[in-house]
Amino acid sequence: MALPVLKNKAARAIFLDRHLLSAAPTGISKGAELLNLITQLGFVQVDSIRTVERAHHMVLRARKASYRPKHLTPLLEKEHSLFEHWTHDASIIPTEFFPHWKLRFERDAETLRRQWRSWRREGFEEKVDQLLERIDKEGPKSSACVGEGEKRGSGGWWDWHPSKTALEYLWRTGELTVSRRESFKKFYDVTEKVLDKALITPEPYQQESVDWLCNAALDRLGFANSTEIADFWDIVTKAEAKEWCANVGLLEIEVECVDGSLRRAFARDGSMEETPPKPTSRLRILSPFDPALRDRKRAERLFGFHYRIEIFVPEAKREYGYYVFPMLEGDKLVGRIDMKALRAQDILNVTGLWWEQGVRATPARLDKLRGELDRMARFAGVSTVIIDPKLGL
Repeated sequence: MALPVLKNKAARAIFLDRHLLSAAPTGISKGAELLNLITQLGFVQVDSIRTVERAHHMVLRARKASYRPKHLTPLLEKEHSLFEHWTHDASIIPTEFFPHWKLRFERDAETLRRQWRSWRREGFEEKVDQLLERIDKEGPKSSACVGEGEKRGSGGWWDWHPSKTALEYLWRTGELTVSRRESFKKFYDVTEKVLDKALITPEPYQQESVDWLCNAALDRLGFANSTEIADFWDIVTKAEAKEWCANVGLLEIEVECVDGSLRRAFARDGSMEETPPKPTSRLRILSPFDPALRDRKRAERLFGFHYRIEIFVPEAKREYGYYVFPMLEGDKLVGRIDMKALRAQDILNVTGLWWEQGVRATPARLDKLRGELDRMARFAGVSTVIIDPKLGL
């Protein structure tokens, strides 16, 4: 018997609705409303590059145009209703999810000890207990505050001094929590002193966490195969996700890709009758690390948008640029733009613009883009947009 087919346009609408990119980016952007937004997304990836603004701020601003970076700080550093840890990468995560991260802590503990013995400098294991005791007595520490007398390397992840490695190990295994950042530098404190004891005390059974993580992933993806479910949080194994999909009574469907091919996936009962809202026609600039683009292959299948970040590509070999931003309009990824906030000069400098094949630079579309660039400049804290005349904007 043939499986039901979710047409590409409907699939894109569901996908954008789940990623909170269907509605216009209006409304309150701080406090409980901001926490709710992040909870709906599941997590927001943290990245240090600040071409315009750091990735996590760009992600939130794409969904709430009034958002400013200062809105996030109280949730992270005062209320601690969010915490920093790992999904597929370093991320900001609702603290209510913390009990299920204990599965990650447990699994990372032995894996990191084994890997870091060969990847890092020797001696980090001997620093673990004494660093934990020191932070417990003296309060939060950054990597610059510890490791007195230890040889400092280049600063790259491959050359951490032993105490820096121990700090990261204690964070990755849940003993320490990032209590605050200063100039983006992490300060670590003992987890029990930072987070609500009622949240950090529960010890879910492993299967309870597997069930929660898989359910939460599918809810945020709308439809997915078992690998995509496992990859969402990057905690459950692919085998665990495959078993979960087989045993919880999901609907098996075929999802139409933009090229007309079909790809098998799981969905909730009733998903074929779902009528998500029509995406707004507003044009918005996204972070390369937006949750909607995290899975590059999935975005390419659904939208026909091929994106690879070129930070590590030699300049002469780049197709577009060092850090190019995708552009979303309605239910289509219509192009990409190269821009940088030059704060000392008080400008947003736009140096590159590429429309996707078949996308016309109509007057209406150009007006939308100019409006978005004006908003982006205000977000970046600069007053003027400078556009290379060759771009035709």
